[in-house]
Amino acid sequence: MTASAEPVETVTHAPELPRAMGLRDLVLFNVVTVLSLRWLATAAAAGPSSIGLWVLAALFFFIPQGLAVSDLSARYPDEGGIYAWTKRTFGEGHGFLCGWCYWVNNILYYPNLLMSTAVVGTYVIGRGETGLADNWLYVLPATFLALWLAVLLNIVGLRTGRWLQNAGAVGTYLPGVLLIGLGAYAFFTRAPATPMPLEALVPDLSSRTRLNLWASIAFAFAGLELCAVLGGEVKDPRRNLPRSILISAPFIAFLYIAGTVTVLWLVPAGQVNIVSGFLQALAVGARDIGIGAGWLAAFAAGLYVVGNIGGVGAWLTGPARVAFVIGLDRYFPPAFGRVHPRWKTPYVAILTQAVLATVFLFLSVLGKGTTVEKAYLVILDTMLLVYFIPYLYLYACFLVARMRDAPGGSVLSGRPAALLIGVCGFLFTLFAMIIASIPPDSHEAGVFLAKVLGGAGACVAAGGVIYWLGRR
Repeated sequence: MTASAEPVETVTHAPELPRAMGLRDLVLFNVVTVLSLRWLATAAAAGPSSIGLWVLAALFFFIPQGLAVSDLSARYPDEGGIYAWTKRTFGEGHGFLCGWCYWVNNILYYPNLLMSTAVVGTYVIGRGETGLADNWLYVLPATFLALWLAVLLNIVGLRTGRWLQNAGAVGTYLPGVLLIGLGAYAFFTRAPATPMPLEALVPDLSSRTRLNLWASIAFAFAGLELCAVLGGEVKDPRRNLPRSILISAPFIAFLYIAGTVTVLWLVPAGQVNIVSGFLQALAVGARDIGIGAGWLAAFAAGLYVVGNIGGVGAWLTGPARVAFVIGLDRYFPPAFGRVHPRWKTPYVAILTQAVLATVFLFLSVLGKGTTVEKAYLVILDTMLLVYFIPYLYLYACFLVARMRDAPGGSVLSGRPAALLIGVCGFLFTLFAMIIASIPPDSHEAGVFLAKVLGGAGACVAAGGVIYWLGRR
């Protein structure tokens, strides 16, 4: 009947980019992309029921995500990843919407991640309990400094920038291992600060805040698709992309679940700071050990700052490649498709992201009575809505590919298994988007909805205008 019913072959021809990423780099890239210790605090603050949420999200979102990305990256190791897959499967309009949401979401992500970095950074300088973390005169400059450091390193290229990401992965995972080690010591030496009977592990939907946590937990597990965006810069991508996911995913899931249990064991749930709670737990665990261990919290905070800057570097690198490919397709200005003559990086896309993130950070703090914590939550939920639109496309592309063709890189074979994976991932993503729109108890519902839904709607509408202009 119409051409849109047929799969669209990608026609993007990117300039040759250096294949700098090996298997080790990809595994560390996945860790720094997905794992963030701030989610341990966000989850623990909601109480023991968050442990049940971690397990459910791992089963119905994280595992399907890993299998879908593994399969599609083995089939189509294209530069641009999820954008190229959507364009190939559903056509250019859907491809642009997916790529636009994936790219513009990160303008919201950098402020969110770096605000938590600035808060934790107060522990490095011994000011963690002084109220400095709520002072915008400190938070804004610290956020900008970290953002632009990551920008400069990634403009220089993946051969240099990957070391920032690799250091970030170590800086993220090592404090988590240290925290779990202190928790293991506390398990044998003290009673839990938060009682955790089995019935308390059942997800609690009694309040808007706890319902909203479902979306945050799903978002914490998101990001495995980012490595596939660099398909054109990976050595042997059909083999290394799926293997990197298989190796890194179990380590990520373990640290999230065990880390949350540890925070709850060491700190009462009602006293956990939603941004820096894991450092509270580290400080308590260090005090339990006794003389000579007080430096552990500051050491872990320093590693965490390095980890978050590495995470920003990763999320600068990947989405910039999406904007780069969209620029080559002429829906973004052609300048987005340029590579730096010396460093061979899409520097225009990277710089544009950083400038827009800087502007959005200023906008996010406008309004009477805005605190760091409230701005953090508003940015988070706006980001969730925009970011999960590409995830709906991810699972739809996976379902189409598996229903139409033979298995690709997935470890599971057979259409019934593929249908189960794709449907679980799609429905869980849709559910997370719905509950992300529910205001937490601490927010005025009307203002929260206006900021979150208005911000997400404005992002999508802006993409529609740009696509229309590009079609013209």
